[in-house]
Amino acid sequence: MTSSRSVKLFLQWKLFSSIILLLQAKSTRGLTDDSDWLRRISGNVAPYRTIFVDPSGRLGNVTTIQSAIDSIPSNNKKWVCIYIKKGIYREKVKIPEDKPYIILKGQAKRTTEIVWDDHDNIVQSPTFTSLADNIIAKSISFRNSYNNPINKKHPRVPAVAARISGDKNVFHRCGFYGLQDTLWDDQGRHYFKRCTVQGAVDFIFGGGQSIYENCAISVLGGALGSGVTGFITAQGRSNPDDASGFVFKECNVFGSGSALLGRAWRAYARVIFYRSNFTDIVNPRGWDAWNFAGQESQLTFSEYECYGPGSGTSLRASWEKKLNAATVNQLTSTSFVDSEGWLSSQPS
Repeated sequence: MTSSRSVKLFLQWKLFSSIILLLQAKSTRGLTDDSDWLRRISGNVAPYRTIFVDPSGRLGNVTTIQSAIDSIPSNNKKWVCIYIKKGIYREKVKIPEDKPYIILKGQAKRTTEIVWDDHDNIVQSPTFTSLADNIIAKSISFRNSYNNPINKKHPRVPAVAARISGDKNVFHRCGFYGLQDTLWDDQGRHYFKRCTVQGAVDFIFGGGQSIYENCAISVLGGALGSGVTGFITAQGRSNPDDASGFVFKECNVFGSGSALLGRAWRAYARVIFYRSNFTDIVNPRGWDAWNFAGQESQLTFSEYECYGPGSGTSLRASWEKKLNAATVNQLTSTSFVDSEGWLSSQPS
């Protein structure tokens, strides 16, 4: 009898102890995860100066991303890495022209996000603006929340998530979320790898010279209403000597509604989709000359070895360019944006 009671009490104590330990682990998990993150990245920061952003102020040097950028001196000549703790940062962030060599590193694209909701004016509205050369962003997202997630109470107007205007800007595993004019790929040479770009109308636009490799192109065409067709790109190449153009290399194009691959924002617009997967959201016509009807011979809109339900070209615009293999290889090679090796010389 005594032995049986002792066993019972022992088992009750073990159960109680286990519950206490579980509750303690749960209460400290956030701190442990944060500390592990800080410890893990601290072992890889030797090549450059580092700044840590933590809104709580517990682990970081600063609490906002913009204050981290502001702390870097003008005309900086050495790489500075800004590590950003996961969370939603409700702020507008701008890297000015005189602050090159900045790296933004979030914890993950889905958990580290900069959000703002300006609209109507493409220059004033971007949530994130990069005007400097030699900028790297990794594992972070930029969202203009005016219409993303979809807000049917708000009219569809330009609301930019990110403006990229510097040269030698690189984005790895980043997200760009909006509805109209999401990513202003403005000017300069840019490389996007494993990024997500979401929107419905002209949501990748500008005069940049850019490669999008292994990216997810997410169309929110369903937000435009029944029978309304959206546009993925609006490229701004302005003359035959302009080196700019958008190259989509082994990307996935999917979403809701219907969208054309692009329309011409300027008279010599250039866009190529290379070995990309198209779902049936791609409108069979493919392309629109927009304000340059009658001047289609100046446009370079092309597809090469794309596949999927939306890849059929029998109903494409008759003036779509059929590029030869040599031209395709030239445009899809990394040398299109990097003829001198700057990509390989960037820090990891």
